[in-house]
Amino acid sequence: MTQRIKNSVKSVETAFSILDALMELDGAGATELATHFGMPKSTIHNYLSTLHQEELVVKEGPTYQVGIRFLEYGAYARQRLKIFGIATPEVDKLAESTGELANLMIEEHGRGSYLHRARGENAVRVEAHVGTRVSLHSTALGKAILAHLDESRVEEIIDTHGLEQSTPNTITDRETLYEELAAIRERGLAFDDGERIRGLRCVAAPILSNNDRVLGAVSVSGPSNRVQGHYLEEELAQKLMETVNVIELNVTYS
Repeated sequence: MTQRIKNSVKSVETAFSILDALMELDGAGATELATHFGMPKSTIHNYLSTLHQEELVVKEGPTYQVGIRFLEYGAYARQRLKIFGIATPEVDKLAESTGELANLMIEEHGRGSYLHRARGENAVRVEAHVGTRVSLHSTALGKAILAHLDESRVEEIIDTHGLEQSTPNTITDRETLYEELAAIRERGLAFDDGERIRGLRCVAAPILSNNDRVLGAVSVSGPSNRVQGHYLEEELAQKLMETVNVIELNVTYS
């Protein structure tokens, strides 16, 4: 659970809780939200009316949905990141050369956020999309990032967000995770064997600046029955490392 500041504005928190609920419920009306939050329907209606006025939600009959305006905010936030402009064409090439799903992720507020995803001709379809935020400890991308953050920052992220279990393979023990992060630093690669999505296997590598600050991570992922053994650990890993090397050089000298 995200830590709350002492002087937070309650109404802003509530507004964003309502937006989160609209995503979780795939749209809802005032009555359903009032039940969900245990609040008077009139209060919920006032929030929804204000969000609608500001064009942050849309109304379809009695049902409210998160509005498309958030794409404007997201697009701006993504475009301002240097790593996005530099890494995107290389991630596209990686997807094309492997035929698999290639991903670019950064860490923000202790979560992993997908900045870009590219599909090769054999790529699987998964529910995550650009902008999806996930727990860092449950993905190869996230673990590659965690492995290169300061230990105090890793502890802060775990203390804030915990080690939630997504599948039976998710690492949920702090010491086990620390051991995994040490192994990732040693080999330069992180692996995910169905730790967030059953049946999906990934290999990821961190993007590091010339002073070893982690900027993000890139991965290749595919179904476990295809992405395994030499193909995973040698062929895909080699292409991934070549891609990350190009990105790191471009970040340094652009």
